[in-house]
Amino acid sequence: MRKIIASTFVSLDGVMQAPGGPQEDPVNGFNFGGWVFHYWDEESGKVIDELFAKPFALLLGRKTYDIFAAHWPYQDDSISAVFNPATKYVATHRPDTLAWENSKALGSDIVASLKRIKQEDGPDLLIQGSGNLIQTLLANDLIDEMTVMTFPLLLGKGKRLFEGGATPGALKLNRSSISGKGVIIATYERSGEVPTGSFADDNPSDAELERRRNWK
Repeated sequence: MRKIIASTFVSLDGVMQAPGGPQEDPVNGFNFGGWVFHYWDEESGKVIDELFAKPFALLLGRKTYDIFAAHWPYQDDSISAVFNPATKYVATHRPDTLAWENSKALGSDIVASLKRIKQEDGPDLLIQGSGNLIQTLLANDLIDEMTVMTFPLLLGKGKRLFEGGATPGALKLNRSSISGKGVIIATYERSGEVPTGSFADDNPSDAELERRRNWK
């Protein structure tokens, strides 16, 4: 079974919009494009290199696809060397305009398509950026593993990682580290249902019982 693996850059307040540069995604007046640049170091780069070290397919929303398709085919480096030949699965309403090599539209039912693709033989699917698509994946519990790189800054308004909600569930922390520039790097996988318990007194006061009645 193929996995869907997400790797996401977020600010401390959860914004994931335009980490790479000012022109990447200035939608809704976002003025901080390129906020990752001054926090990037060798340790952060190593995490990304490890993601691309084994065969993979890319899973992309249309906006991220367009950003990548306008950039990587024109580069000659280690990332373009693996991105360009990789299969790209794209969430799009315009399948006839996918010009980047090895691109495949997911069709009108994205969730059904991804469930089918996950059952097929082949490399894991890596989702990069793709803020709108990732909301669909989170809502339908389709992400098997997620590396979140949290950068030490606040961005206020902007597109957020968990903006659309997610399927409730527990997570297991597989590994974590902190870069020399303070980026918290954590990789999680799903770990069953949300466990709950209570620190409440077994013999609540009358005031507490009244509070519970009032808060229903």
